[in-house]
Amino acid sequence: MNAAGFPLLSLITWLPLVGGAVILSVRGDEETIASNARWTALWTTLIVLVLSLVLWVEFDPTDAGFQFVESVPWLSDYGLGYKMGVDGISVMFVLLSTALTPICILASWESIQTKVREYMLAFLILETMMIGTFCALDFVVFYMFFECVLIPMYLIIGIWGGPRRVYSAVKFFLYTLTGSVLMLLAILAMWMHAGTTDIPTLMATSFPPSMQTWLFLAFLASFAVKVPMWPVHTWLPDAHVEAPTAGSVILAGVLLKMGGYGFIRFSIPMLPEASAAFAPLMFTLSVVAVIYTSLVALAQEDMKKLIAYSSVAHMGIVTIGLFTFNEQGIQGALFQMVSHGIVSGALFLVVGVIYDRIHTREIARYGGLAERMPGYAFVFMLFTMASVGLPGTAGFVGEFLVILGAFKVSFWLALLGGAGMILGAAYMLYLYRRVVFGRITRDDLRAIMDLSPREWALFVPLIVLTMWMGIYPSSFSVFWEASVAAMVKHHQAAMESAVKLAGVIN
Repeated sequence: MNAAGFPLLSLITWLPLVGGAVILSVRGDEETIASNARWTALWTTLIVLVLSLVLWVEFDPTDAGFQFVESVPWLSDYGLGYKMGVDGISVMFVLLSTALTPICILASWESIQTKVREYMLAFLILETMMIGTFCALDFVVFYMFFECVLIPMYLIIGIWGGPRRVYSAVKFFLYTLTGSVLMLLAILAMWMHAGTTDIPTLMATSFPPSMQTWLFLAFLASFAVKVPMWPVHTWLPDAHVEAPTAGSVILAGVLLKMGGYGFIRFSIPMLPEASAAFAPLMFTLSVVAVIYTSLVALAQEDMKKLIAYSSVAHMGIVTIGLFTFNEQGIQGALFQMVSHGIVSGALFLVVGVIYDRIHTREIARYGGLAERMPGYAFVFMLFTMASVGLPGTAGFVGEFLVILGAFKVSFWLALLGGAGMILGAAYMLYLYRRVVFGRITRDDLRAIMDLSPREWALFVPLIVLTMWMGIYPSSFSVFWEASVAAMVKHHQAAMESAVKLAGVIN
């Protein structure tokens, strides 16, 4: 339990399932069930958001350790237990999850008209699994949450997606599940070595260098798919294109961050020597992702697919920052993950607005929307600028810190990573110009309506967060500064110990 003896994390984690039970209990005609499902899901996610804000207020950013820890014995003979807790890193991802979920519910208010109860239930289950993934302090508990995320996301894409939804859902499921099987083998190997699956204990355990290599590769197989890193990124554009708007928002906003979170929570602190040994490989894959997928994004004619490829490029910046092993790089990666979750989610909502009106995502189908939709044009412009890293927006700080951290490793790494900002400006401004500027040439666009009050309610919180992170970034970074400093210090000590040991052996 935490200091107050109140299981706040468990309440935040499991409350969405209570809302799901309420949704299932309602009987009546289809319209009544749908209305109840929408309102129950919205109020449940808003209550969870308020509780996560309590967590945010009560969190002590000067403490680098885990806080609000809850521990209940489960399989004591095998060293397994239900253990939850957050540090400065995970608390921000909990907040990101709880902030985006009610926005997704509201975004689906009118666009989802079939099987509404099942849809809202899937999102509530997904919220529980996402929060649990970031709060788990036992490896088996983490793995269960991490894997169970796949089920509701698979259903959201496969049932409420586009024409090729089944293909995309199966591809998404198989890619992520295959990598996770290798992670399960790594967890079993660590349990056999340490006799426990307690994450804080494993973070302090010294694994043999040869074992670290195989463990790192097993984790890489799982986390690289989730990020996703090149060349295991091909599931993402298909999943985004076919997913409903809210599915794309939560996929880009939270699910992609689980891969980066896995690297920073497990690979880097638990396997320092292997992480250092594989850093050149990670840099190479990341630079290829940044440049290659940016060029691919330039060639896209589907708005969602363009933004999906931009996500791969932005997450390439994240993996560069994580494996610099310095405070600037890692803090920049964390800032980039949080800001990308907000900005990319907003961009998918931007696409969803005009898709709901015209029912196409082809860039060539639009043009001149500023004339009929000035409010929409303003919102689109703001998030486009944030995506390309304009100073004063959320997108700038993370990329700047990552490039600063990369300079300490290699000038060329910083230069090639920074090329993503230039290419990002090219494809995002290309998208904005073709959709918003020019003359209206199609009759259906002449009658298109600007943002509704409900749509403004979606965008205003995201606009505030985007500007807040850009103007006052330290109010966010203060939460993970102590945790990152402790991680960097631990990594440096592990590498110094490894060098001394090698010297003694030689």
